[in-house]
Amino acid sequence: MNRKTCSSDLTDAERTLLAPFIPAAVPGGRPRKYDMREVSNAIFYILRGGCAWRLLPHEFPKWQTVYHYQRAWRMTGLWERIHAVLRARLRILSGREAQPSACIIDSQSVKTTERGGVRGL
Repeated sequence: MNRKTCSSDLTDAERTLLAPFIPAAVPGGRPRKYDMREVSNAIFYILRGGCAWRLLPHEFPKWQTVYHYQRAWRMTGLWERIHAVLRARLRILSGREAQPSACIIDSQSVKTTERGGVRGL
């Protein structure tokens, strides 16, 4: 890494935790030009900073490359799998069951009719 670190960069421990989820390069394909840690750091920079893709600093890989990986990982469900594993791990560390046994639905999030009850013909 030939750049100054950002507060959104992965620590070594976080990198070790996420490394098994990052897909390997396609066998027989073109070798990767960028380190996946730098791609991950760039994605977290965008998420943490809330800036546009095109405003990604030049020290990171090209924004098009970072966007490509982020989109591919979103489409394959990688972010959901990472989230599920991290949630289960945190729950176990806090002395709870790995999977929640109940959920809460906020009434502000559920769309209903103004009148309530059955609507329609």
